[in-house]
Amino acid sequence: MLQSRRFKKAGSGFAIAAVFTFASLASAGAQTKWDMPTPYGDSNFHTQNIAEFAQDVSAGTDGSLTIQVHSAGSLFKHPEIKNSVRKGLAPIGEVLISRLSNEDPVFGVDSVPFMADSYDAAWDLYQASKPALQEKLGEQGLQLLYAVPWPPQGIYAKQDIDSIDDLRGLKMRAYNASTERLVQLAGAVPTQVEVPDLPTAFSTGRVEAMITSPSTGANSKAWDFLTHYYDTQAWLPKNMVIVNKRAFDRLSDAEKAAILEAAGAAETRGWEASKAETAAKTKVLIDNGIKVSAPSDVLQGSLREIGAAMVGEWQESAGDDGAAIVEAYQN
Repeated sequence: MLQSRRFKKAGSGFAIAAVFTFASLASAGAQTKWDMPTPYGDSNFHTQNIAEFAQDVSAGTDGSLTIQVHSAGSLFKHPEIKNSVRKGLAPIGEVLISRLSNEDPVFGVDSVPFMADSYDAAWDLYQASKPALQEKLGEQGLQLLYAVPWPPQGIYAKQDIDSIDDLRGLKMRAYNASTERLVQLAGAVPTQVEVPDLPTAFSTGRVEAMITSPSTGANSKAWDFLTHYYDTQAWLPKNMVIVNKRAFDRLSDAEKAAILEAAGAAETRGWEASKAETAAKTKVLIDNGIKVSAPSDVLQGSLREIGAAMVGEWQESAGDDGAAIVEAYQN
């Protein structure tokens, strides 16, 4: 009888231990870790913003969801990130939206020159295009979390550019179909040059002007081979953070709410960081002798005429989606 009681007592102990073990395993199983590939290095303001986003997600979920950021293409290279998220190889990632414009013109809306030529206009265009972006991503099992712009694009040259006539005949760097079309409409000669080759290309006369951001100008030390920068704010291309919809749907309601809240904060913070980046890198240009100025009314007027033509071309290629975005943006 005593032995039987001992077995019962021991059995109770095993049962209690089993309950605690199961609870521990269940708790461990509730912890989720996401790997997040990003294209840019740790010093880039987009990456720094994402690092804060990841911290906010961890804090908002009490550690039940953590995001490990893999910067500088260390997990997947930029061209691979979107498909890696779509296939579930990584549950979340960051991409330049316009990289996807070959899939659908809607993804290229923020890189149509002079469609939105200020941060306020870029925000309005983002709001007008967001429903279409979300729909296109949703068709691929992806969900948009937030988007942040790069600094606006301006014209760099080795001479005064007072009117569109001053661009005619110049060999001007083009790095995608949109910039090539812009250069052609401006009467310049499009020339393909990669960023690392800019100093040599300018010094040898292979290229005489370019359109890019203050960041690229400062990072490439444009003062070594250029003299002028015109702040045309031609367009503000954006990066977006996307998540695999199946991975998102597997989260608890509390985790979903936390990640959406962190995304909203990252979007607000990122737009302000972009403005700060623009101001800081423009100052670097000035401090190193680049003459920074606003475009003349004549030049800006001509550029906006070119922009209007390119908006029309983009809208035609984007069909009903393009028409809806333009209408929403203009209203």
